[in-house]
Amino acid sequence: MLTVHHLNNSRSQRILWLLEELGVDYQLEKYQRDPTTNLAPKELRAVHPLGRSPVLTTGTGTLAESGAIVEYLINQHGQGTFTVPAEPGQFQNYLFWLHFAEGSLMPPLVATLVLNKAKEKSPKLIAPLTRKITQGIMDAYYGPNLEQSVRYVESYLASHDWFAGNGPSGADVQMIFPLEALMSRGGGNKYAAISAYVKRVQQRPAYQRALEKGGEYAYA
Repeated sequence: MLTVHHLNNSRSQRILWLLEELGVDYQLEKYQRDPTTNLAPKELRAVHPLGRSPVLTTGTGTLAESGAIVEYLINQHGQGTFTVPAEPGQFQNYLFWLHFAEGSLMPPLVATLVLNKAKEKSPKLIAPLTRKITQGIMDAYYGPNLEQSVRYVESYLASHDWFAGNGPSGADVQMIFPLEALMSRGGGNKYAAISAYVKRVQQRPAYQRALEKGGEYAYA
């Protein structure tokens, strides 16, 4: 039996979506973020030393990292569109978007979130200096990097319903979390194709079942 160690408001929500699409039986262990630090609880370290979610325990061991879990589940239980595409062009798209999500899109997105929080929570005495420094970092690197990546995604989705092939795949499972996070910050007014894509995913019955089982998820 597979067990998903699921943290509220985290990447593990997309693993639940994949499992519901695959129709695989699994157990769900839920964990709550610390209300003060917003970090995962220490109990997760008993499951995996990194203490992060998602974590998947199988009959042969424990697996962390969303991308690794997605590849494992599809290799072991894939069916329908949730298999590795056989057509060379689709396979290339599949690999690219599967790794683009965490390799190129999430780092500047997370950095932007952290820097904005630093500006908001800075003590009044040093707030002007903090804002100047963080804005300088944003303008010099993270802002342009994020904008370039998001515009690339928007351009692609303007002519594709899904990231690889004619239906959702593991690439979509990986891409949905950063795009949901982006839309939750008001990106829907600027990126119509991404907004439509996120709504398309969230309307799927399997996604709705995963949402019901997973509990608190601020990005839906």
